[in-house]
Amino acid sequence: MEKSARILVAGGRGLVGSAIVRRLTKGGFETVLAPPRAELNLADRGSTDAYFAANKPTHVFMAAAKVGGILANSTYPGDFIRENLAIELNIIEAARQHGTEKFVFLGSSCIYPKMSPQPIREDYLLTGELEATNRAYAIAKIAGIEMIRSYREQYGFSGISLMPTNLYGPGDNFDLQNSHVLPALIRKFHEAKLAHEPNVVVWGSGTPRREFLHVDDLADACVHLMQVYDSSDIVNIGVGEDIAIGDVAQLVSKVVGYRGDIVYDRSKPDGTPRKLLDVGRLHATGWKAKIGLEEGITGTYQSYLEGLRAGAIGAA
Repeated sequence: MEKSARILVAGGRGLVGSAIVRRLTKGGFETVLAPPRAELNLADRGSTDAYFAANKPTHVFMAAAKVGGILANSTYPGDFIRENLAIELNIIEAARQHGTEKFVFLGSSCIYPKMSPQPIREDYLLTGELEATNRAYAIAKIAGIEMIRSYREQYGFSGISLMPTNLYGPGDNFDLQNSHVLPALIRKFHEAKLAHEPNVVVWGSGTPRREFLHVDDLADACVHLMQVYDSSDIVNIGVGEDIAIGDVAQLVSKVVGYRGDIVYDRSKPDGTPRKLLDVGRLHATGWKAKIGLEEGITGTYQSYLEGLRAGAIGAA
C-alpha cells in the first residue's frame, strides 16, 4: 500500500473507522476517504456503485456495520441481519467491479460458537451453536467472511477477513441502551459519582470473562495486515488475555473515582461465559497489542468527559 494509494475507510466516522483514519493520517498516507452516510450510503446499492465509480479507491477498510450490545442485539435482530448483509453485499461487490486492489473486511469475535474451547482459534468457526443474544449479527458477519473467501476463489479478489475482540476507546458509544459493556460501565460509574449514589448495578453475575482491545491498537493491526497479509484464512485480532467483568467494573470504578459499592443484577443475561481469542496467527505476522487496559480505560474516560463538555454526549 503506497503512500499515494486511494484508501477508503468505510464507516470512517465510527469508533473503528475513525481510529483507522487517525492511523493512516499519522502514517503519511495522502488520500484517505472517509465519506459521511449522506455521501456514501452502503445500505443502498446505487449509492455504493456511484461512489466507487467516482472515487476509484485502490484499498478499502470495511469498518462500517450496525453494531450494539446485548440489549440492542436481542431487541432488533431483524435490523441487525438485514442492514449488515446489505452493507457487506454492496461494498464487496462494488470493490470487485471497480478494481479495488486490496480489501480488509472486519468481522467480530461473536462469529465463534458460544461454548468454544478457550482460547478461540480461527478454525473453530462453524463448529458449534452461536450465542443466542447476537446470533443475527454473527450470521451476517459469517456471511461476509464467506463472501470474501468465495470472491477470492472465483474472481481472484484480494480480500482478507479480520476478527477483532471486544473494542473500546475514544469515540465510543456511551448510550446505556445500546452500548457495549465497557463504555456503559464508564458512563454508569461517572453518573453515580456525580449523584453520590451508594451503589452501581452491573448486569449479570460479573463472572464472564472478556478480552478488551483498544481501538487504536486495532487500527494499527489493520494497517499492518493490509500490507503484509494475503490469505483466505481469517485472523483474530486481540491482546491474548482476558479479565472478569467484575474486575473490569472495579477497574472502571477506580479510574472514574467512584467510591460506592458494586451490585450485580443476576436476573440479567451474562452472555457467553468466556471469550478469549487465540492470537498466534496474528503474532506470527510480527504484530502485538501495545495499550494496557488501565491506560486505555483512562484515555477513554477522558474522551467521554471531553464529549460531555462539548455537548457531543448527552447527559443523563
